[in-house]
Amino acid sequence: MSRRIVLLVHPGAEMFGSDRMLLESAIGIIETGARVIVALPGRGMLDVALRAAGAEVVVVPMLVLRKTLLTARGLPVLFRDMLRGLGAAWRLMGRLRPDVVYVSTIIIPQWPVIARLRGVQAVSHVHEAEASGSRLVNVMLYLPHLASHRVLVNSRFSLETLRTALPRLASRAVVVYNGVDSPTAPPPPPRQIDEPLRVLYIGRLSPRKGPDLVIEAASRLQDRGQVVEVTLLGAAFDGYEWYEAELRERADASGADVEFAGFHSDVWPFLARADVLVVPSRLDEPFGNTAVEGILALRPVIASDSSGLREAVDGYATAQLVPPGEADAIADALERVRADWATASSAAMSSRAEALRRHAPKIYRAAVAQHVRH
Repeated sequence: MSRRIVLLVHPGAEMFGSDRMLLESAIGIIETGARVIVALPGRGMLDVALRAAGAEVVVVPMLVLRKTLLTARGLPVLFRDMLRGLGAAWRLMGRLRPDVVYVSTIIIPQWPVIARLRGVQAVSHVHEAEASGSRLVNVMLYLPHLASHRVLVNSRFSLETLRTALPRLASRAVVVYNGVDSPTAPPPPPRQIDEPLRVLYIGRLSPRKGPDLVIEAASRLQDRGQVVEVTLLGAAFDGYEWYEAELRERADASGADVEFAGFHSDVWPFLARADVLVVPSRLDEPFGNTAVEGILALRPVIASDSSGLREAVDGYATAQLVPPGEADAIADALERVRADWATASSAAMSSRAEALRRHAPKIYRAAVAQHVRH
């Protein structure tokens, strides 16, 4: 018998949260013996990792919904990508004749529709959720995925956001929590915190993610007579260079030692050197992979008390929640970490054990593979 062919489609080739989940999904499906082909819009680190895992990778034009396309300047590109993407997807499915198409994220809307027209089963995996956004926009983003036969979401928060916007689609959705890999034996937390307090931020350098709040919180602590060292691990989207320039100006004025480390696919050495991880998102997050990584790294985590972040750190003794957008609250939480370091460090192993139980990659891979198979 010929092997089942599963076509995975993803809107980028970097190694941020949804990219890592696409890689884990591909590995899980490969482990079932299927032939896995991944369609990407370009080459990058994800492409390399996928091929190393045993997947085939094809680069095809595709419509990827970005905010920049919904402007007067972006509309010509939107229509161009729509037409190119339609033709490329139709031809690729005709050539490969996949048994299933797995559509990663909601911002590549043509693929589930074309799969339905081609008579191919589709599975959509929703990694986005903005409950505070426009309901009409959410409906338009989710609508094409009604063509999918099954829908996976990465948190209960994502499911409720989907249910509010499009109840019919939510009725066929199932929650599959992200799988988060980690070293087998991460370095233990230091026995005590000496100056400086080493604070780590991991993520995009964008206003919605809030790295400026980390710099501002460090500045407040400096004003209180405490020495703080901040590492910003991440890079800006194309077109957001202005924001990184503003961050650098804030850092220069903060009085704290701020390192712009750039993007690194391996975050664990940075977590090992940190005392505490801050996840300061201003807006809704569908989940909090980064927060889970901090817990798995045996480090205290300070996260915004909202959306999927609240769900990601629920029940962990080493995690604190703070109001979104408040640098003073982050500064106060950092002071609490320093003041009660013995409690935070003693709970680190039990928190890691619970995170391993909830987010073991093998559990995630098996769950995705099962939903793609049936």
